[in-house]
Amino acid sequence: MRVSPSQLVPGCVLLKDVIGKSNHPLVTKNTVLTDEHILILQKFLIQSVEVSSRLEEGEVFKPKPEEKKDNNQERKQLGKGEEKVMPFPDHYQNAVISYEKIYKQLQSGMAIDMPEVRKLLIPLLERIDEIGAAVFTLHNYATKEKYFYHHSIAVAILSAFIGKQMGYGKGEWLQIGLAGFLSDSGMAKVDPKIATKNNTLTFMEKEEMKKHPTYSYRLVEDIATVTHGVKLAVLQHHERIDGSGYPLGLFREKIHMYARIVAVCDIYHAMTSERLYKEKQSPFKVIEELEKEQFSKLDPRVVYNFISSLTNFSIGTKIKLSNGQIGEIVFIDSQKPARPMVRLDETKEIVSLQKSSDLHIEEVLGN
Repeated sequence: MRVSPSQLVPGCVLLKDVIGKSNHPLVTKNTVLTDEHILILQKFLIQSVEVSSRLEEGEVFKPKPEEKKDNNQERKQLGKGEEKVMPFPDHYQNAVISYEKIYKQLQSGMAIDMPEVRKLLIPLLERIDEIGAAVFTLHNYATKEKYFYHHSIAVAILSAFIGKQMGYGKGEWLQIGLAGFLSDSGMAKVDPKIATKNNTLTFMEKEEMKKHPTYSYRLVEDIATVTHGVKLAVLQHHERIDGSGYPLGLFREKIHMYARIVAVCDIYHAMTSERLYKEKQSPFKVIEELEKEQFSKLDPRVVYNFISSLTNFSIGTKIKLSNGQIGEIVFIDSQKPARPMVRLDETKEIVSLQKSSDLHIEEVLGN
C-alpha cells in the first residue's frame, strides 16, 4: 500500500526503493523501517512510499492518520512571508552552483565575497541535525567534472557536523564549517591545466598543487570578519601531526584543532568521491585508512569521533562486497568498525569480515 511518511510506524517493510533527488536510493527495498528511517523520509520531504500491508512480525499494518495541513492556515502562513522548506538535496545542489560562481570569480582575480559565502553556507550548515546519516553520503552527489565545487561544500558540512559531535558550541562548529569551505578556495589560483589534469602529476606539478593552502590563506588573511582560527585551519589543513604535512611541516601542538578536524573530513570526502585522477573508494575502505593514520598523522580524537559517528548510522545499510555479493550490515564492533558483520541477501548467511580477511566492503548502496 502507498502511504505518506507521516503514516508510517517502526516495523513497516518497504516494497520499493525510495529515490532521492540524486537518483540514489535514500532507503532501499525490503528495509524494515525504524524511527530514524521515518525521520529521514520526512526531512527529505518524500511524498509517499510503498510498504507491505503487514509489519515485519506479521501483524496487519494500520497506518497512522495522515497529517494534513489546513489549506487556509497554510495560505495564512505563506502570506506572512513564510516559505516552504527546500529539500536538503536541492539546497545542497544550489550551494554547489553558487560556489562554482564564487570559484570562477576567484580564478578571474576577484576577492572572496564573505557576505555571499556566509549567505550560502550558514543556512546549509544549520541543517546538519536533520540530514543525519546523509552527511556521510555527500560524495554520491559529486561528479568528476564538478569535484572541486562539491568538495568544498561537502567538507564544510562534514567539518561542522564533526565539530558539533566533538562538543563545540554552535558558534564554533559554524566556524569549523566555514574553515572546511574555505580550505580549498586557493585551488582557484592553481594553474587549471594542473588542477584538472586527469593523469599522474609530475614532481613540479605536485609541488604547485601543494601551494593551494597558502593560496587559500592569502585569500582570507586580511579579512577582519574571518577569525584567526579559521585562517589557521585554512592554512594548516594539510599539515600532519608527525610533521610530514605541508606547507609548513608543523607538528602536533602547532596545528590548530579546526585544521585537524578539516583534515579528516577533507580526506574522507576526497577518497570516497570520483575524481579526475583517482577512482572512489567505499566509506569502509576509507575508515581502514583513517584508522591506520590516526596515531601517526591525524588527531586520534577527531578520527575516533568521525568513525564513531559514521558507524552509528551504518546498521541496516545495504552494501556490496568485493566478491560481488549484496548484503546488509547487522553488527559493528567498535574496535574494528571497518570490518562489520554482514547478512547476505541471497543466502541470509551472516559473514564476519573480521574473520573473512579476503573480503571487504566495495560499495555502500544505501539504507
